[in-house]
Amino acid sequence: MENPLFRPLELPSGVVLKNRIAKSAMSDSLGDGTGHPTKAQNWLYRRWAEGGVGVSIIGEVQAQPGYAQKPGNLVLDDNANLDRFRALARQGAAKGSNLWLQLGHAGALAFAPTSTPKGPSALDLPGLKCAALTDDEIHQIPAQFARTAKLAEHAGFGGVQIHAAHGFLLSQFLSPLFNKRCDDYGGSIANRMRLLLETIGAVRTEVGPGFVVAVKLNATDQLEGGLSEDDALAVVTALDQTKIDLIDISGGTYFPGAKAASDGAGGGPYFMNFAKRARKVTTKPLMLTGGFKTRAQAEEALNSGVIDIVGLARALVIEPALPDLWQRGDRHDPVFPRFDHAPAGGITAWYTMRLTALAGRVEMPEFDDLDQVLSAYEARDADRAQIWLRYFGA
Repeated sequence: MENPLFRPLELPSGVVLKNRIAKSAMSDSLGDGTGHPTKAQNWLYRRWAEGGVGVSIIGEVQAQPGYAQKPGNLVLDDNANLDRFRALARQGAAKGSNLWLQLGHAGALAFAPTSTPKGPSALDLPGLKCAALTDDEIHQIPAQFARTAKLAEHAGFGGVQIHAAHGFLLSQFLSPLFNKRCDDYGGSIANRMRLLLETIGAVRTEVGPGFVVAVKLNATDQLEGGLSEDDALAVVTALDQTKIDLIDISGGTYFPGAKAASDGAGGGPYFMNFAKRARKVTTKPLMLTGGFKTRAQAEEALNSGVIDIVGLARALVIEPALPDLWQRGDRHDPVFPRFDHAPAGGITAWYTMRLTALAGRVEMPEFDDLDQVLSAYEARDADRAQIWLRYFGA
């Protein structure tokens, strides 16, 4: 029987993905501090493309420098050197792979040393303080996303993914934890999804019909008082009426003190039950990200007919050539590290530094001490923040 992982998939825009394996968006923090790609980043995405993925998604590419999640993020605006982005687009499209940019805006979670965080509403909580976006600032956001999408198209990328998950800005508007507004952008889920729908409309209008527009959406914030599965399902129902190509289902929120979904020890895909509900209300292709640790899990999910694409992140950090290995009949699964002691942010730091090692074509040291890894990760952020401030201004 044909392996479901390696069936091509035609998206509504007409773009054909060569297989059903996606490298999900991760914040690789490999930008140079001025918002531009580096040779190491180019090599990393070429490595994933040569490893056989159908599509890779570059995490958190900013439409403007004021609300970046990290100082290693890319910034694609009218001041960017488009030739440097073109080089990245070429490298990441090797062997027939697609390369998309995830359009991000960190909002209330913007990196404080290089920005003044702002979200849907003003918040003053332990570990999270932000001002509220003005009406004018909110109204500018769809056009900013659309401009970056158009530049991405000019640079040769195959598409964009609008980031409305994990507690970043569009996710904040969806979440009652962040969104306390009483105007047309707050209150009911119909109002809370308004900015997301306006952004999708602006992006789709700006780019050509053969350019992919995807959306990443939380199934749940996994926090009491956050976006519920019922509200998320209402968003999926609305997305079904838009001209997007794909809905990438994930979950969890980078709220201070909250545990990341990806740090869980679950034995399978985290949000499959929500995907089953979503399948009933949309005909859009569904991608599921989070918790896939074995080939058998990926095949079972695709064979169920619930989802169309498997999103892998950490598995492809452990083994970048995993799709090619699986296609050749190799049944081995990635071996994930286990840590006895995991400080807050330590596991994310380990995988990010592993990406750095892959991009630098060096072996990853066997770090047993996550405190050491976290220290190196934070020191690099601090160095890049200084470059960012010098380049973009305070």
